[in-house]
Amino acid sequence: MTDRQARDLPLDAHLHTDLSPDSDVPIDDYAQAALERGILELAITDHLDFEPGAPAFGYSTFADRERIVRGAAERWGPRGVTIRFGVELTYDRSWEIDIREHLAHHAYDFTIGSVHDRLDSPYHPARVRGWVAGRSLAEIVEPSFVEVEAAARSGLFDALGHLDVVKRYLHPHVSTEAFAAAPELYEPILRALVESGTALEINTSGLRHPIGETYPPASIISRFRELGGRAVSVGSDAHHREHFGWALADGYERAAEAGFGALTFRRGEGRVTVPMPTAIRTGPNGPHGRSL
Repeated sequence: MTDRQARDLPLDAHLHTDLSPDSDVPIDDYAQAALERGILELAITDHLDFEPGAPAFGYSTFADRERIVRGAAERWGPRGVTIRFGVELTYDRSWEIDIREHLAHHAYDFTIGSVHDRLDSPYHPARVRGWVAGRSLAEIVEPSFVEVEAAARSGLFDALGHLDVVKRYLHPHVSTEAFAAAPELYEPILRALVESGTALEINTSGLRHPIGETYPPASIISRFRELGGRAVSVGSDAHHREHFGWALADGYERAAEAGFGALTFRRGEGRVTVPMPTAIRTGPNGPHGRSL
């Protein structure tokens, strides 16, 4: 696609505002952009960390996040933009008990579980070159993929965020071609998603990163479907206003090409399906996707 600024789509399910430490966007800026570009529904999924010292550990309170997001929902709903109160929780087995406790006492419309860098991560820019040296790809990604599989299996989240974002940390030391040549490394994660019923997020931020592909790429999305996956979400993972909805239609197309006729989302109660727009389902080369 040449125009990566998405328009006329039903949902962007992964957005960060200035309630996240790495974003500078007031929530109303996203809502205005959504109104202008016909993105009908937004999930605000600001970061929440459980590792003391991590950037989003205690950065904003639940009460403040809920008040600001619910307030924006009231302002923008009558104008045609629906805003949901979500969260992106950083997962690690070390603090799974804390995550369970938090979710047991705090209600969100939609939750994403993601693995990010720990403070002692081998993928830190100062350490990654030494970590990669002399190791196989399986050994290189193991610290990340073990946690991602555990997050997928936990059943804690509506969606698993940017499954293979470790590629971003490893660039340019490990190529995307190396990952493409080792699809078996993804299999335990995909099977855990299928078994737990957790949705696979198609995160389009990789299309604006040097790796140049979604997290995960099209081949892995298709393999998830082959294994019995029935739930996908799509999000731009924007942290800046100009990235709102960036390449979002590409993510929808990846889902449709893999055979998904709808996205899976939650609006505070049970799961709902968000049908694929007709233009995405049919596309320029004939029909894609089938209703699940």
